[in-house]
Amino acid sequence: MRVAAIQVNSTADLGRNLSVAEGLVRDAAADGAELVALPEKWNVLGEAEALRSGAEALDGPTLTAVKGWARELGVTIVAGSIAERVEGLDHLFNTSALIDADGEIVASYRKIHLFDVDVGGVSYRESDTEAAGEDVVSADADLDRETVEIGLSVCYDLRFPELYRILALGGARIVTVPAAFTAVTGRDHWEVLLRARAIENQFFVVAPNQVGQALPHYDSWGHSMIVDPWGTVLAEAADSECFVAADLDLAEQKRVRSELPSLANRRPGAYRWPQEVRA
Repeated sequence: MRVAAIQVNSTADLGRNLSVAEGLVRDAAADGAELVALPEKWNVLGEAEALRSGAEALDGPTLTAVKGWARELGVTIVAGSIAERVEGLDHLFNTSALIDADGEIVASYRKIHLFDVDVGGVSYRESDTEAAGEDVVSADADLDRETVEIGLSVCYDLRFPELYRILALGGARIVTVPAAFTAVTGRDHWEVLLRARAIENQFFVVAPNQVGQALPHYDSWGHSMIVDPWGTVLAEAADSECFVAADLDLAEQKRVRSELPSLANRRPGAYRWPQEVRA
């Protein structure tokens, strides 16, 4: 099966972002991709006020447009993530949606881990505008005449292996990581973490990232990737708005899991969580 990761340099201009994304989704579909994944906050990216003003419900114009693309092109789309507005709540959610080839939302995931960090001399506080999700989410998708479970995650989640282990044990064979990974952290951590999550859980990782300047104060790393269960990078994007695609060999994944059965060899009874975190 062929999958694609879309890489864009989003701004606060919704119309421009939708136009660029649509063109790349169409190009990826023409290249044979059955599953296409967009990056984090691909429809609106910018300062907190831009995110607030651009936030939408899941039945808003952004995902309505994506549903139309999926239906017309006959592809499954992971609609990256958008700033989701929920009536009655002050904070937004950072939400990823899985849309099938019939144009229906089959699953939505609200980012669990908020990016409250200090890196590169910049303080990031996602919790000022966003609330954390509570649920691990995966769902089946019909791809290449086979039903495949896809796990959903977003950006900073990548640093929390517990989430990905739960997805793997729940049956996920492909996991998507739409991101707006910063250049400061991405330079040293992006590829390492993507390959680690793929290797330790023996699933495919599809990681579309933002690229270029991201207002107000950082650059996105780009280097969108598709990684196989052995940790091999099947595709990596150049430093531009583009898509990358790769063919996923599900039979090879089964062979890896059979010959090196690290998931099956787990010993849950031996694992005891510490009562407190010692920093």
